[in-house]
Amino acid sequence: MHNTLALLEKTRFPVIHRARLNTLQVNLGYKCNQSCVHCHVNAGPNRTEMMDAATLALIPRVLAAREISTLDLTGGAPELHDSFRDLVRTARAMGVRVIDRCNLTILLEPGQAGLAQFLAAQRVEVVASMPCYLADNVDKQRGQGVFDLSIAALLQLNALGYGGADSGLVLNLVYNPQGPTLPPDQQQLQADYKRELLEHFGIVFNDLFALTNMPIQRFGSTLVSKGTFDAYMDLLKSSFQEQNLPGVMCRSTVSVDWQGWLSDCDFNQQLGLPLGTSGLKRHLRDLLKTRLDVQPIRVAGHCFGCTAGQGSSCGGALER
Repeated sequence: MHNTLALLEKTRFPVIHRARLNTLQVNLGYKCNQSCVHCHVNAGPNRTEMMDAATLALIPRVLAAREISTLDLTGGAPELHDSFRDLVRTARAMGVRVIDRCNLTILLEPGQAGLAQFLAAQRVEVVASMPCYLADNVDKQRGQGVFDLSIAALLQLNALGYGGADSGLVLNLVYNPQGPTLPPDQQQLQADYKRELLEHFGIVFNDLFALTNMPIQRFGSTLVSKGTFDAYMDLLKSSFQEQNLPGVMCRSTVSVDWQGWLSDCDFNQQLGLPLGTSGLKRHLRDLLKTRLDVQPIRVAGHCFGCTAGQGSSCGGALER
């Protein structure tokens, strides 16, 4: 696999600083039941990296110490961690909002019986990968048969109340482009998703998040192999919108890898870039005593992916 960091470090990006920390985004491990083409984590069934018990135990302590309001759980498939449900219960008992970045098919995996019911009982917000409402496109990006399994999982969530107007159970879907292009207008795409999924499957959901593919890990390596890396970077840079800078997720979120090391965002984590600009590695335990407000953020060329066009973050487009 091609490492794109050296290519990204040649590209200048504006200096930005942190605001108040309100989201702890934790990668519980890289094991996943899927191997998606666009995956910036390079997750898959053969990955073995998983967060240990000592590091996991720090999470509730940090949530309390820094008065963090949101715990954003990701992977791999975060649900594959043996302590996923215990961590969710603990955070919810603290009054913390919990987001599960779910690939949908995990709900149907052996050993995951009752997972959807658990998420509903704990009132966890589900952010579900659904890169298209057409079967061929989804299967091309995520694997044969994934679309049908995803539809079955969405129906399961809907049956529990997820996506319902008055249920309070939030179900958001995530769109990624099929290749090296910017996502289309999020609001129009959301309308298309809602129409198609309701008409053909009776599925409802709350919002659609349109995310830009990042030129790192599996996707970035594919760009290099196809000779399209430079063209994609030119597209991101030429589409830069300065007004997106205040809303980028790294200003209010810190990313934690499976070993507890901190990065400014999930993408920096996958590039091996530690938190801030000092070059010193900082651990989750450091947040028990250290605030991050106003500190500079480590940037590189991939940051143009968050500021191009309508902008892109873990919560979808920045322009609404």
